[in-house]
Parts: sequence; C-alpha cells; structure tokens
Amino acid sequence: MEPFSPRKKKTDYAALSSDFMKVPRMSADVARSLLDTGYQKIYELQGLSPESLWQEIQAKKPETPAHQLPYLRMLVYYAETSSPDPKRLHPSAWK
Repeated sequence: MEPFSPRKKKTDYAALSSDFMKVPRMSADVARSLLDTGYQKIYELQGLSPESLWQEIQAKKPETPAHQLPYLRMLVYYAETSSPDPKRLHPSAWK
C-alpha cells in the first residue's frame, strides 16, 4: 500500500504574472477571477464599482468566495489613486 500523498495544487502562472499582482497583498485567486472576467490591466478598473466587478465575477463563476470583495475594493482604490496610502493596501482595511 502506498503512503498518502497529497495532491499538489497547480500553480496559476498567468494570474501570478498578471498586472494585478503589482498591488501589495493581492490574492492570485482574485487576479484569476479578474482575468477570467476579461480584465487584463489595473487601469481598466478605474471608474468601476467593486460591487459591479463582484457581480461580473459571480455571473461567470457563482462559486467564487465572498472574501474576494475586499480585494476588489482595494484594487479599485489602487487603480484610481496616484499615490495610494500603504495603510489602505490591505484587504482587511476594506471589509
């Protein structure tokens, strides 16, 4: 009998190398959700509401966890602010 071997999680290199990962403390899962929704660059989020982004993501992938909304709020703030406050670049600041 073979010993238990946990499966390795696949690494999402496209999400990890995306423009969204330039934002400190960004989640690769959120980057993947945005890529799947058709967004490629941070500037594309300017003027959008995080809630509307969340609805777009939910329409494509209803099983997406709700913890992504604070990350979306942080991303939109980052996209719209020329000199973001480092204290606001943490998802817990956006709950």
